[in-house]
Amino acid sequence: MPYSSTMGLITVCILFGGRSGEHEVSCRSAASVARNLDPERYRQVLIGIDEEGKWHLQQDARFQTAPYGERLSVLPAAENVSLEPAVGLVAASRPIPVDVVFPVLHGTFGEDGTVQGLLEIANLPYVGAGVLGSSLAMDKQKTKEIWKQSGFPVVDFVTVRDGYVRSIGIILERFGFPLFVKPVTAGSSIGITKVHTKEQLRTAIAEALCFDTKAMVEPAVDAREIECAVLGNETAEAFEPGEILPSHEFYSYEAKYVDPEGAELKLPAELPDNLSEEIRRLAVAAFQAVECSGMARVDFFLEKKTNRILLNEINTIPGFTNISMYPKMCEASGLTYPRLLDRLIELAFERHGRRGALRYNL
Repeated sequence: MPYSSTMGLITVCILFGGRSGEHEVSCRSAASVARNLDPERYRQVLIGIDEEGKWHLQQDARFQTAPYGERLSVLPAAENVSLEPAVGLVAASRPIPVDVVFPVLHGTFGEDGTVQGLLEIANLPYVGAGVLGSSLAMDKQKTKEIWKQSGFPVVDFVTVRDGYVRSIGIILERFGFPLFVKPVTAGSSIGITKVHTKEQLRTAIAEALCFDTKAMVEPAVDAREIECAVLGNETAEAFEPGEILPSHEFYSYEAKYVDPEGAELKLPAELPDNLSEEIRRLAVAAFQAVECSGMARVDFFLEKKTNRILLNEINTIPGFTNISMYPKMCEASGLTYPRLLDRLIELAFERHGRRGALRYNL
């Protein structure tokens, strides 16, 4: 494992903020990561991305009180940061020595393969999925198509774009109400609406298309919401599943991040052993099918009447706040938050080393 020259510590760049609608969630996740990195093993470099997409080198970590804990602020810097091929991170024409990057970015321009591509070009090790895994997992339509082709159970769906009026009839022929409408590439339940009438459906599709060029319409399933944490590269493991018990109509953005009573997290989920084992098996298989690496949270529906397991979606950079499900599921299985960060950094170096051994010319 490479080390920086600073007191023998590994220099970790925490990249946070970003242009997506999940900027605030990223700032909260980054605060938790920064608090839990072992100072005897790591030196931190903080780079905040503002909502316009500019990268700022943070001279000091500025923690602010936020719901459920803390957030890191993105402070404007006199010297903006850039990424240069074969050089890495640069500020004011000076390289910023970094051993590994931890992109604590959620949603568009951070979780979708764009930042991962920049880091690949700069030849920097980074935590989490690569370009392909990130971009596939971000696109709920493509993810479900791959899962269906792999024989995995998923909720049926219709994808719509601009000019969707002609799709309304198709949707109503295939599905009954209630329905869920969601942007294809948004996260944290942004832009998601539960609809009960044809008029609401039109409005909900228009709302979802404000956040993406594609929207998905799915029938609501009377089901328990089960989540499973996966950790690893080519060889991965899944931890004991947890269950979300939302007090809202569904697990909305407000339930996740605004209302302190928005949801109960049950860890581990109360499941028969055979169902728990099958969910863990499917979680790893789903992770591998879309070329993920490092980590992911795989979300399931468990039908209440039949106990049928349905894959819902996969998140390659799940929430890392102090109440987020991914670190809590790992901790419930015996992997503490600091040790989880250690393992993710080890996996980043492992993946980078494997790719670095490849030949790119004859």
